[in-house]
Amino acid sequence: MAKRRISNTLALAVLGLLQERPMHPYEMASTLRERHKDSSFKVNSGSLYDTVESLVRHGWIEPQETAREGRRPERTVYAVTALGQEEFVRWIDELLRTPVAEYPKFMAAVSYLGALGPDGAAQALSERAEHLARRIEETGAVLAGTVGTGGVPRLFMIEVECALHAWEAELLWTRRTIAEIRDGSLAWPRAERTEQGWTWSDPTGEKGSTTP
Repeated sequence: MAKRRISNTLALAVLGLLQERPMHPYEMASTLRERHKDSSFKVNSGSLYDTVESLVRHGWIEPQETAREGRRPERTVYAVTALGQEEFVRWIDELLRTPVAEYPKFMAAVSYLGALGPDGAAQALSERAEHLARRIEETGAVLAGTVGTGGVPRLFMIEVECALHAWEAELLWTRRTIAEIRDGSLAWPRAERTEQGWTWSDPTGEKGSTTP
């Protein structure tokens, strides 16, 4: 598969907004925040303007007009091009079809959970569980207040539903792991340093080794 010329997912958000109507970057940023899309895309003024410039450079969007409201600075309104529309659809299709390795930081930390010891690991995971529970509650309330009669169509917020399910699954795993640490079913192996490297044994009596 050929490498995509633009891979920043904020570009995907810009192209998505321009499906509705031409917009200037300030309106794009405001709309993303109003719809709570900033939980899916990293939105700040610098990165957004850089993304818009990149899309223009590659011919995916183009300036439509430059307007001024009152004493505000001039703002350039952009519209998606035929090429941009084609790339947008192809990009969405590719992302939905093909899972990719994303290397989340949490997974990297979990791989070394043992370094904290049982008490430290349980405490760290407990705090994470509190954050997750709060995020789930707050996001659920936002979703309920945004989608519905007179609100944003559910399809426009479907990624928030997806995020909620992912957080709920993570919270379930986190709480279960905390319980296993505390009841001893997830035990820490005993390690000993030797001339050949580290040797370890777990409560089942199995032994293993690692090289220095």
